Amino acid sequence: MVLTSETYNLTTVPSRLLTCQRHPLNKICLMKIHPDATHAQSITAYGPGWVKVGTERIEGSVVISSGGERFAWNCSAFEELTEAHFTQLAELDTEIVIFGSGNRLRFPPAQLSRSLIERQIGMETMDSQAACRTYSVLVAEGRKVAVALLLEVGA
Repeated sequence: MVLTSETYNLTTVPSRLLTCQRHPLNKICLMKIHPDATHAQSITAYGPGWVKVGTERIEGSVVISSGGERFAWNCSAFEELTEAHFTQLAELDTEIVIFGSGNRLRFPPAQLSRSLIERQIGMETMDSQAACRTYSVLVAEGRKVAVALLLEVGA
């Protein structure tokens, strides 16, 4: 399955140009739908073993942050994760890290995320596709967030 999307913001705009006798304020409320404006990197599509950031397709594990950082995360399997991988995440200027654990939900041992805990950075774990969706929502809200996606080789 390949998901491509664009997010939209729904705004209710009262209009004084159109009036209605049945409306208590004698006006009709119109709805305006427009794309969300964000300057952060957003995940526009994903599939097994890859994500798309803007128009660029990325294969392999990657870290993306709303602050503009993006780098390869040198890990191709859940079993390869070390404390050093999470220390990289703790060094980002973020309030929360979304950890995409691959094709299925798996929680890393607590000692691996010690550096995040020490810096009081929250971490949420979910499968990588759910992590992509969650990151996109938090970026659209203007949050300081990073997503670490474990994109397993041969997935």
